[in-house]
Amino acid sequence: MSREWFSLEELARQLGRDRREIEKLVQRGRIPGRKMAGEWQFHPTEITHWLEQEMREYTDRELAVLEQTHRSAEFADPHPISALLRPETVLVPLEARTRRSVLESLVELAGRTWEVWQPAALLAAIQERETVLSTAFENGVAIPHPRNPLPDALGQSVIAFGRLPSGIPFGAPHHVMTDMFFLVVCRDSRTHLHVLARLGRLLQTPGFVDELRAAEDSATAYEVIVQADQQFIV
Repeated sequence: MSREWFSLEELARQLGRDRREIEKLVQRGRIPGRKMAGEWQFHPTEITHWLEQEMREYTDRELAVLEQTHRSAEFADPHPISALLRPETVLVPLEARTRRSVLESLVELAGRTWEVWQPAALLAAIQERETVLSTAFENGVAIPHPRNPLPDALGQSVIAFGRLPSGIPFGAPHHVMTDMFFLVVCRDSRTHLHVLARLGRLLQTPGFVDELRAAEDSATAYEVIVQADQQFIV
C-alpha cells in the first residue's frame, strides 16, 4: 500500500477505536474510504477533514482519545495550547469589524512570533477554509485555520487568540454572533488535530468560555487559556 494511504487497521489505531466498528461506519458511508484490491484504504487528508467535522460532536473522552492517538511530533509538551500560544499572540480587545479584518488581524498577531514566513498565503488559505464551512461554534467562539497544513509558510506551528469588543456575523449556527477567535496554523496534520482536540476539550470545560470572555486584558486572557490547558493531565 502507498504510504499516502491508511489501511483499516491503521485508521482504527489512529482513531483509538475497534476495527470492526470502523469497518461498519465505512460500509455505511459514514467515513470516507475506498476499496483497492479488495481492501479498504483511506487518504489522510480526507480523514483529517472528516475528523474536523466529527469532533464538533465528540465528548471529552472521545477528544482525549484523539489527542492520545495524534500526539504532535513537533513538541514534547503534553499541553499543546501552552506550547504554541504566546503572550504576544493574544490580543484583548481585537479591533476588527468584519470577517476579513478579523482574519487579517489574527495572521498579523501570529506573525509577532516571526514564525509566519508567508502571511499572504496563510491568510488566503484561512479565508478559503471559511468559505468552505465556517469554523464558528454556537458559543461565540471560532477556530479559523487552513484546510490543509502549510509547512512552507511556517517556521513552526502557532496559535493566536483575539476577542472582539462585540460579536460579528461569522457563520455560526443559528446566526449566533462570534466574538472570540483561536487561530490555529500548524505544520502537519497530527499537530493540527492534536490542537483541535485540546481546544474542543477546553471549550467543553464548565466556565471556561465565560471566564475568557470576562478577561479584562490580553495578559489575563493568556493566563485563563494556559491555566485551563494545563489542568488536563495527559
